[in-house]
Amino acid sequence: MFVEGGWKPAWEPPPREPRLTKGQERVILWLIVVNVLLLFVAPIGGATIIHAVLAMLGRG
Repeated sequence: MFVEGGWKPAWEPPPREPRLTKGQERVILWLIVVNVLLLFVAPIGGATIIHAVLAMLGRG
């Protein structure tokens, strides 16, 4: 009922891409950390700049 080693698929799967090096993993990790920090800091900084401009125009 079972054939041992008598049949092979007609196509080969494509070769896999090499994994990231340790340096590339470190760079990606730092980019994620910086983006998360900016996610929390940038809106506060943007609001502060808008309030400063409004205060300089005398409407704040």
